[in-house]
Amino acid sequence: MNELFGTLPDGTPVHRWALERAGVRVRILSYGGIVQSVEVPDREGRAGDVVLGFPDLDGYLAHPEPFLGALIGRYANRIAGARFPLDGVTYALAPNNGPNSLHGGERGFDKRVWDVTAVGHGLRLTRVSPHGEEGFPGRLEVSVTYTLDERGALGIAYEAVTDAPTPVNPTNHSYWNLAGSGSAAGHELRVAASRFTPVDADLIPTGELADVTGTRFDFRQGREVGTGYDHNLVLDKGVTPEPVEVAELYDPESGRVLTVATTEPGMQLYTADHIGAPFAPGAGVALETQHFPDSPNRPEFPDTVLRPGEVFRSATVYGFGVR
Repeated sequence: MNELFGTLPDGTPVHRWALERAGVRVRILSYGGIVQSVEVPDREGRAGDVVLGFPDLDGYLAHPEPFLGALIGRYANRIAGARFPLDGVTYALAPNNGPNSLHGGERGFDKRVWDVTAVGHGLRLTRVSPHGEEGFPGRLEVSVTYTLDERGALGIAYEAVTDAPTPVNPTNHSYWNLAGSGSAAGHELRVAASRFTPVDADLIPTGELADVTGTRFDFRQGREVGTGYDHNLVLDKGVTPEPVEVAELYDPESGRVLTVATTEPGMQLYTADHIGAPFAPGAGVALETQHFPDSPNRPEFPDTVLRPGEVFRSATVYGFGVR
């Protein structure tokens, strides 16, 4: 089921699609592939929306910077100096985060209208990112499939092919608040990550993979998430062909539990400390499954370059429950 959600200034229509299964209802926009809402029951069976979103298209157009619920690409997170070398050529990107490139540039995947097709218990979103878009080389054909399985878990599967070598590192930028309102700082987080990537003042990795033991980045046993995070956690499992559970977020008030399974080697923990009105700092927790920030400039990090003849694949599953 889909409906007209609004119209962009250039007249392009934006539609909203609804998925519902096993007591979970998800609404997704063709603009930015945005997850606008995810309604799940609490321990008393009362439904509540557990992601941050705006009620209308104007909200997303007026407040693009938080990337609420959006698909991010071609490259999630930061690329230092808005440039990277590849096969002997240095490519310049849009510096939209100080001197650095963030989340694909000035007009990344989050600000594009995607083609949407219903597929079973899900939606398949597609678009072509032309050669040179935001400075990235190669014509990239991208598809993202959102599904709800028989348990009501939200799956996000990414695929891409290219006609020239290019970095690819997409993610979804939903902010989770399992209480449905207020602050998410009191949520309890567990992450199977024994290391993290320290960053400099511009949030660019130093290249070190540091041990979390004795630091505020140690979430292996589960504890209150708090605030002050915009960091990549190095998942112990590494890259895997199928999603493996790596994290759990729990809200003691509502009893809601969110689990995260992914094929990716990293997860950016962002506690929304710099989110602007109408939201307050700490209103949500972003758990962005990804490869590491600045990997195109860090050959020691897991490779993010997609080459002709290869198929990029990545998958993340968000599961819901109560206790």
